[in-house]
Amino acid sequence: MTLTGSLIAWGKLSETIGSGAITFSGQQIVNSLVVLGILGGAAMFCLNPTDPNWLYMVIGLSLLFGVMAVIPIGGADMPVVISLLNSYSGLAACAAGFAINNNALIVAGSLVGASGIILTQIMCKAMNRSLSNVLFSGFASVSNEETVVEGEIKPISVDDAYYVLEAATNVAIIPGYGMAVAQAQHVVKELTELLEKNGCEVSFGIHPVAGRMPGHMNVLLAEADVPYDQLLEMDEINPRMETVDVAIVIGANDVVNPAAREVESSPIYGMPVINVADARTVFVLKRSMASGFAGIENPLFYKDNTRMLFGDAKESIGGLVREFS
Repeated sequence: MTLTGSLIAWGKLSETIGSGAITFSGQQIVNSLVVLGILGGAAMFCLNPTDPNWLYMVIGLSLLFGVMAVIPIGGADMPVVISLLNSYSGLAACAAGFAINNNALIVAGSLVGASGIILTQIMCKAMNRSLSNVLFSGFASVSNEETVVEGEIKPISVDDAYYVLEAATNVAIIPGYGMAVAQAQHVVKELTELLEKNGCEVSFGIHPVAGRMPGHMNVLLAEADVPYDQLLEMDEINPRMETVDVAIVIGANDVVNPAAREVESSPIYGMPVINVADARTVFVLKRSMASGFAGIENPLFYKDNTRMLFGDAKESIGGLVREFS
């Protein structure tokens, strides 16, 4: 289940397959039959262990169940799914340890399984949702009326963005999955150093579910040697956002979407987000106007204080670095 479920999660995040929830009529019935088949095959194998066909049946249905369990979950929930699948792998290792009487495997599997479950709960709390809602909400017919967003997109060039940043005294950088895709963490570090030399205070706002998996942004920024005390969690950065001159959103979408607190009909309403819209000016670095993994419109892009810097994040930030240099 972990193997095929992880492949589907990878496909959704890499957009090899659609990131939206894939559902069909009778999906719950099919999944229930698969689970019953797994349990029945396991029971028959225990009763008749000399017949390997029952074991092959269990393995085959388990591989199928991994696919069926993940396809109805949207790409925005993949960090939670990855953490849960990681926990499953630990539980499987623990069970194998009991089967072969290996204490090291039992302890290691228990640690992986327990930590995965704890991290899964932390992710769900950060999204203000329950685990059952994440896993099974795709089966329900949720009304998701398209929200009409008023306003217009205001693009900005690298040159103009430089002049705004050059005059800023407080900058907050909000990284997301787009920074990972562009591999822009090192050039972000260069920009941070140049801003600080220019007398600017720089901080990073890290949402718990930003990126491809839990802690993804922290790992990437640590790799680029960004000081840990500059990384602020969502609850720390939000009270400061009104004093921020420029908030730079790098490839993040759903975790900064103000619809989560402004639009009651939005599927993500109630989810805690980083309130970048409260900053004096917001730069959003995106390749295009495509929606995020949640597949919903982001009103942030149309606000009066938002400017869109289109293009590859690494190239755009590299242009800012050259301007400062």
